[in-house]
Amino acid sequence: MSVRRLAEDTVQPATFAFSKENAAWAKATIKKYPKGREQSAVIPLLMRAQEQDGWVTRAAIESIADMLGMAYIRVLEVATFYTQFQLKPVGTRAHVQVCGTTPCMLRGAEDLIKICKKKIASEPFTLNEGGTLSWEEVECQGACVNAPMVMIFKDSYEDLTPERLEEIIDSFDAGRGAEVQPGPQIDRIYSAPIGGPTTLQAPLEEKKATGRARKAPDEKAISVPPANAAKPKPASEVTNPALKTPATAKKAAAKIAKTEGETTVDKSKPQKKR
Repeated sequence: MSVRRLAEDTVQPATFAFSKENAAWAKATIKKYPKGREQSAVIPLLMRAQEQDGWVTRAAIESIADMLGMAYIRVLEVATFYTQFQLKPVGTRAHVQVCGTTPCMLRGAEDLIKICKKKIASEPFTLNEGGTLSWEEVECQGACVNAPMVMIFKDSYEDLTPERLEEIIDSFDAGRGAEVQPGPQIDRIYSAPIGGPTTLQAPLEEKKATGRARKAPDEKAISVPPANAAKPKPASEVTNPALKTPATAKKAAAKIAKTEGETTVDKSKPQKKR
């Protein structure tokens, strides 16, 4: 079991305060919970503090505890339990989270980690010289079909090659991270197999320049062999025409009307005496 601790006192800021916009957001978020249950807002507030400063500081933990009427240790327990909370300073321009779970590992996650060690730092949770970049290895991020992938803050970059990840890191380090389009980095649409790998051993194709029209799907790629499933048994006959198909509904309705016409007695006409 890994032990997560707060950063050293030498890097901890003395105070913490939400920005004006975030303070208003935090106040509105706390009001969403019933009276006496305001502590339920602890995770959203910690996430917002991390988004504001890049990581969760000791001062942020204490400030949020005061806002929610919680003991400091209770907020600390939450912050140290969930690995989504960064307890040490991360890169100001990019914190690269490399997925190292089975599908990504089979698709070359180890090579992506080598790039991070080469371009950023030899050890995870270590800032580069400029303090702009950092990296770590994480568990599954839910994009297994697009393996291998990395997360940078809230965006995922998928179907990566080592060369493409190196380009992405360089773009973020140069302050051009907004120019990098998230998602698949090859010629495919989201997780669709057409235009991308269909097996874990298929080679990756570098994504061409963005903005061009996508190729039309190959007819051979979408051909599907005839199904060998058994034919469904005919449904039992029903009397309600609404349950039948349009083709048989009229026949069923006519049959029912005929039957009702034969059995219905017209009370407007005098009945013959027996």
